[in-house]
Amino acid sequence: MDSSAGSTRREATRQKLYEAAVTLIAEQGFSATTVDEIAERAGVAKGTVYYNFASKSVLFEELLRHGVGLLTASLKEAADEAGRNDGTKVDALDAMIRAGLVFINRYPAFTQLYVAELWRTNRAWQSTLLVVRQQAVAVVEDVLRAGVENGELSEEIDIPLTAAALVGMVLVAALDWQAFQPERSLDDVHAALSRLLQGRVSGTRA
Repeated sequence: MDSSAGSTRREATRQKLYEAAVTLIAEQGFSATTVDEIAERAGVAKGTVYYNFASKSVLFEELLRHGVGLLTASLKEAADEAGRNDGTKVDALDAMIRAGLVFINRYPAFTQLYVAELWRTNRAWQSTLLVVRQQAVAVVEDVLRAGVENGELSEEIDIPLTAAALVGMVLVAALDWQAFQPERSLDDVHAALSRLLQGRVSGTRA
């Protein structure tokens, strides 16, 4: 019982540190953010940061693992639920698009950091970032592969590239939505991406 309670408290503390770190780094950048600031924002002692994470870099690396892990889990659950409801593989992809938008809407600061870090090449956590990115993309690849195997999707599909394109579409569209079109609802953005997914953008002359 005590061990379980201690584990729960530690996870709650780590969650506070994740939230403090992602907010501060989104506001002022990784280099400018100090451990003291992270501790203060999280409402804990500086020693608590080092008790949970060996350094600021380790904290950020674990933050990336944690955040992308949540995204991956939400994508997989969306696909699984579509399957339980006898949906097609396109339905599963559509559900994953919505799940991605929901995640980004809930964690906008993390998403901004994640997208920015994808394009950096001088970070200690670059290899970790590539691994967790592939975990998220692999969930989409599995659905595409199953759709090809059951004849629902074309055999000409380049599965790795298509999966990466779908994930990228959701990330970029969602960030654009939040930065430049915040008046739009999540349902509105999802509907627009859904039409792209299902090829319903051609006019009557197509």
